[in-house]
Amino acid sequence: MQYRSDRQGRPLSVLGYGCLRFPQTRGRIDLAETERQVLAAIEAGVNYFDTAYIYSGSEEALGEILARNRCRDRVHITTKLPHYLIKKPDDLERCFQEQLRRLRTDHVDYYLMHMLPDLSTWRRLESLGVPEWLAGKRASGQIGGVGFSYHGNTNSFLELLEAYDWDLCQIQYNYLDEHTQAGRRGLQRAAERGIPVVIMEPLRGGRLVHGLPVAAVRRFQDARPRRSPAEWGLRWLWDQSEVTVVLSGMNSLEMVRENCRAADEARPGQLTAEDFRMFEDVKAAINAKIKVGCTGCGYCMPCPHGVDIPGSFRCYNARYTDGLYTAMKEYFLCTTLRGRQSNAGRCVGCGRCERRCPQAIPIRQKLHEAARVLENPAYHIVRAAARLIGRF
Repeated sequence: MQYRSDRQGRPLSVLGYGCLRFPQTRGRIDLAETERQVLAAIEAGVNYFDTAYIYSGSEEALGEILARNRCRDRVHITTKLPHYLIKKPDDLERCFQEQLRRLRTDHVDYYLMHMLPDLSTWRRLESLGVPEWLAGKRASGQIGGVGFSYHGNTNSFLELLEAYDWDLCQIQYNYLDEHTQAGRRGLQRAAERGIPVVIMEPLRGGRLVHGLPVAAVRRFQDARPRRSPAEWGLRWLWDQSEVTVVLSGMNSLEMVRENCRAADEARPGQLTAEDFRMFEDVKAAINAKIKVGCTGCGYCMPCPHGVDIPGSFRCYNARYTDGLYTAMKEYFLCTTLRGRQSNAGRCVGCGRCERRCPQAIPIRQKLHEAARVLENPAYHIVRAAARLIGRF
């Protein structure tokens, strides 16, 4: 495993464990399987684990695994303050103590302002005394370093970098988002200020692995050496010395082993001019097909009217990457053939989801488009037939 240092010189594994997507069984975290994967990652040298207050069951699962296996001191835990739930100063301590109880620890190594969108939001937190509260927690050893996670445009990111003496920042960054979100300019500015950068959505929630256009898949297959699309995507990031940690939402032992092997081998500056030409070809193929840049993060959920927003967008994109039959089959099975239907056509346009979307997707418009394409006459015929035979 390769390591890159934080501001205090502490080594952080270049591969971090993103704890949003722990494996699940029947809608609940499969603790036994999660434990196998987490321990395998630790044994391979992963020492950076990223969770958050709103990741359902994640803090509790991570805390239980680390406590039961007595390996808390082998890892750095990052969790996040849900500033959007903080209305008064007392909420800070209440929330933080709840997180310590969930994580079964007396301190967190890094504490991030979760999805800090802009400078005005940070100013609101300042008015609630957040900087002073953080200073007290750092002095007591309950918080090791302070940072923020970010989704938004480059200019707002650059403003936030100047607003506080951050120890860490976390951005969405990958070969498809090289010049969107914080982008390469934001990454390089953070590095100039000596702020370690943690990368989230390195593969866009799996979109840069599963459901790639045929032309993109073939381009990866033709490249040498032979590597999976996932490994190529991670190596694109590790090739940049400004990147400190790349988070991966690993949820299988195979994924843990493959990612750890790649993290052990990768070095900055290894990619060739031919490799970068390949990435440009892949991006062109993806951009020619994709309709919605949804990462499946789920921040837009739950929809008050029951729409499965990420699921609908996944199927809508699949229409253009995998074909209409595959897309409609998945759409019908995942949104319609169920007791509580969650298809895109249920959207009433309330807009609640758009206020939460870190990608700034015009969700209502895109759901309307998805419904128009996927809820076609064939869809309604199959739906009516399913009702007749009592399937839902």
